[in-house]
Amino acid sequence: MVNKIMLFKDDNGYFGNFYPCFIVLDGTQYPSVEHAFQAAKAKIGDKHTYIDFSGKKITMLARDYIGSARTPGEAKRRGKNIKLRLGWEDMKLGVMEGLVRQKFSNDWYLAERLLKTGDAELIEGNWWGDTFWGVCMGKGENNLGKILMRVREELRVQS
Repeated sequence: MVNKIMLFKDDNGYFGNFYPCFIVLDGTQYPSVEHAFQAAKAKIGDKHTYIDFSGKKITMLARDYIGSARTPGEAKRRGKNIKLRLGWEDMKLGVMEGLVRQKFSNDWYLAERLLKTGDAELIEGNWWGDTFWGVCMGKGENNLGKILMRVREELRVQS
């Protein structure tokens, strides 16, 4: 029987990209992998214009717009409203792997927890239909789970 971890919530919430951690991308610190990943979508120097809550029109660097989000969920929503950098689709897996590696390499507590999963298959199960990063209703590529398992193996070899 293969041991599987099917959801990245509750006791396993630290696997998810919304989990609080410090991530550095191009010299800027972000409060979660999600913030950094969404910011990475924007070309450095690109600007984004939006209307704030008071109705004021604001233009700022797209990465700052995403980085100033109060929550990872808000960062994700903001990331859907920016222009994608050229070649993003070809680089997004590598970017995500680098950010996840940084998350676990820079925090011994998180690394230890990931290592304690042993050889369990890590599956980013979800109900919102994400079949690229996870698995929904039994279907999906589970790219986030695969990245986590690769990072776990790297950590195992290093320890």
